[in-house]
Amino acid sequence: MCEESRAERMAEERAQGSGSLALAGDLNAKLLSGGKRDLDKESTLNVFKNAAADRQFDLEAAIKNVEKMSNELKKLNDPARWFYVYQRDKIEDELEMTTVCHRPEGLEQLEAQTNFTKRELQVLYRGFKNECPSGVVNEETFKQIYAQFFPHGDASMYAHYLFNAFDTAQNGSVKFEDFVMALSILLRGTVHEKLRWTFNLYDINKDGYINKEEMVDIVKAIYDMMGKYTYPVLKEDAPRQHVEVFFQKMDKNKDGVVTLDEFIESCQEDDNIMRSLQLFENVM
Repeated sequence: MCEESRAERMAEERAQGSGSLALAGDLNAKLLSGGKRDLDKESTLNVFKNAAADRQFDLEAAIKNVEKMSNELKKLNDPARWFYVYQRDKIEDELEMTTVCHRPEGLEQLEAQTNFTKRELQVLYRGFKNECPSGVVNEETFKQIYAQFFPHGDASMYAHYLFNAFDTAQNGSVKFEDFVMALSILLRGTVHEKLRWTFNLYDINKDGYINKEEMVDIVKAIYDMMGKYTYPVLKEDAPRQHVEVFFQKMDKNKDGVVTLDEFIESCQEDDNIMRSLQLFENVM
């Protein structure tokens, strides 16, 4: 097929609105219609970025088309071939960074809903996007991020419970709004707000109560997260012993479960817990 015909075929595919293939067409048309010598990384990425901004293509399909284009270029005795051979991985990385699956609500709205200033929200959003370029985080990624803070222990189970508490919609993903709303409560919420959020964390099955096994599961996850380097060394049954003592204090009416009111009342009676709620108030 001659170069002119190839360019015409790509133009037809763009006209049909075929998403990522149309995007590849933009690049191929430039490559195969006399623009090979002018193609550079910046201009190529601009095509990707423009399409990404308009959400006109699927990321995975676009990557496959870059591969296809690279294979086609191997047949050409042209410098453009080497560009794709050596820069393909970098294009994929930067393409992923420009593809946003979710854009958060306006900062003004989040400022009204949280205890953060607009400037603080901007800083938080930049950090969130650095870790989660797509704008959302799934549980596996959340676990990987959280594990970095506890290199001597196994944080996977606690991160699982924490993720479920952040995932208020229970859809398997945490958006920036979910993250910042929880952080606002934990850092700057009232005592009741912090304790209500913590109760929700311990209420694993979300039935409105905390039973002894749920509390054991959470406490054991915390012990696992801290690792084997705690001092003094903890016994194997330490989590359950800890829960036995504390559950007896919380279960005021001895019905085998702890209600939200019982949880809040018991925590407010414990000086250590009340002090721990103040630890991160001046983090930001």
